[in-house]
Amino acid sequence: MVPATARVDGRRWRYAISDNEPAGRGANQIWAVNIHGYFAAGGMYWRESARLARRLGWRVLNPSLPGFGGSDPLSWSDLSMSALSDGIGEILDNVGAQSAVILGHSMGGAVAVQFAADHPDRTLGIVYRDGAATSAWKRRRGIVVRSLAPFIPDFAALVDILGATALDFPDIVVGRLASTLRSIIPDARRNVRSLGQALPVGAMLIATDLTDRVAHLATAADRIPILPVWGCFDRITHARTADEFERVSGEHVIWVPGGHSWMLARPETQPDVLIHHPRGQQFVERVDARASRLRRRGRARHDRP
Repeated sequence: MVPATARVDGRRWRYAISDNEPAGRGANQIWAVNIHGYFAAGGMYWRESARLARRLGWRVLNPSLPGFGGSDPLSWSDLSMSALSDGIGEILDNVGAQSAVILGHSMGGAVAVQFAADHPDRTLGIVYRDGAATSAWKRRRGIVVRSLAPFIPDFAALVDILGATALDFPDIVVGRLASTLRSIIPDARRNVRSLGQALPVGAMLIATDLTDRVAHLATAADRIPILPVWGCFDRITHARTADEFERVSGEHVIWVPGGHSWMLARPETQPDVLIHHPRGQQFVERVDARASRLRRRGRARHDRP
């Protein structure tokens, strides 16, 4: 992955791009954008994106969203899911990509849904991973919530989410511990230094519910391929959230080993799903077919007098 920066509305966005230059595909190159979760950043997903590029031939972009991984934050007045999705479009413009597969993890799943709703002709497909676009993840259960909710309901939910995050951490560092930590620590340090910049994004995420946009994507005439993938031990966007997304989108969830951030510890899992799982293979075929349709549509508009 090759680090780079772009200016989006005067603000610096850090991103990286896979180093697999097009080899004979040219305009037929499939691009992908790997969007990180809350309090993460693009560098944490480099190992996975490098594998996606190598094994599927996609060129993969890893942006760090505003306020994370050293990217400049958005002001309160400018902060919205649409602003984030439009920024992804600017990054694609910066590298000359007309359209892309959008992989979104956790908060990034919500950004992916927003991008597809705002820019359907630029979206080849969505790989929706343990996402936070629908609202079920905010409805917490368990002994902590039951104990605190009568007195401080909002704080009870926050405590439960923080506890779920702590329980997810051991799963992140299984496997090749040294390489996982090397991929996580640089962006984690940047995020800790700019913690105040991330808090408004968290508040926005808590207030966001994109269920209606998921339903619209599921019923649109020109339907965008969607592949939901979930860690079977996820306690942050828990199983009820996966069930909700499955019901609203009409797409069955693929369950993989691991917790909420399974792709950080097991970066080979997503390529394996896309290459070997029957529904992953079908998704890639639909992406290729959609890319061909969009190219033909673009040529027809260009040739029209």
